[in-house]
Amino acid sequence: MLTLFHHPFCPHSRFARLALAEFDLETELAEERVWERREEFLILNPAGQTPVLIAEGLPAVPGATVIAEFLSEMHSSLGDGVTDRNLIGITPQQRVEVRRLMSWFAEKFSAEVSAPLVNERLHKRFMTPEQGGGSPDTDVMRAARRNIRYHLAYIDWLAGQRDWLAGDRITFADLAAAAHLSVVDYLGDVPWGESQHAKHWYARMKSRPSFRPILADVSGALPPSPHYADLDF
Repeated sequence: MLTLFHHPFCPHSRFARLALAEFDLETELAEERVWERREEFLILNPAGQTPVLIAEGLPAVPGATVIAEFLSEMHSSLGDGVTDRNLIGITPQQRVEVRRLMSWFAEKFSAEVSAPLVNERLHKRFMTPEQGGGSPDTDVMRAARRNIRYHLAYIDWLAGQRDWLAGDRITFADLAAAAHLSVVDYLGDVPWGESQHAKHWYARMKSRPSFRPILADVSGALPPSPHYADLDF
């Protein structure tokens, strides 16, 4: 049995959950509030960040990108490359592009959009002042809402040029992008009307079985946007 330490509204955790579901791996979820700095969790990942995957007999696997690479090594067929469970790409060029886009969302999109919005609008509600809680910073939210427009334009361009974001097959790039967008969409901060290719691609992602548990996540502190779980927007 696999165990994933995660937070429902951590986009990196959502990426890991989507990847595990695409590989049809049964996984027990353990919610972790990283701002509480639990000693037991810090032993698993001294960085104090979710997600962390625990597999029996193996060291803890920390971080969504590391988890994705781990799953590829353990469960993908990279020989002939013809399998729906190869989410990293077939050729070296394809794998570079998948990794490039994974990095884009794990680092750039996260820093500029998803992390500040989730932190200000959700996480701060549960933190003490000593942990960084308090009123949301409207300047931070305003900047993130400006930033999402050029990110969404880039996704729109990719979705308009390719069948999937990194090429002709679904890959980790799509899972990473959809995971980060999903938390922003929960908050109602994605301007879908500006990007029809991106909107159509995201509707395809929402319709995948792996996405159903993500769409079922609801925070008692803040309800989702009206279209969040609507597969047709």
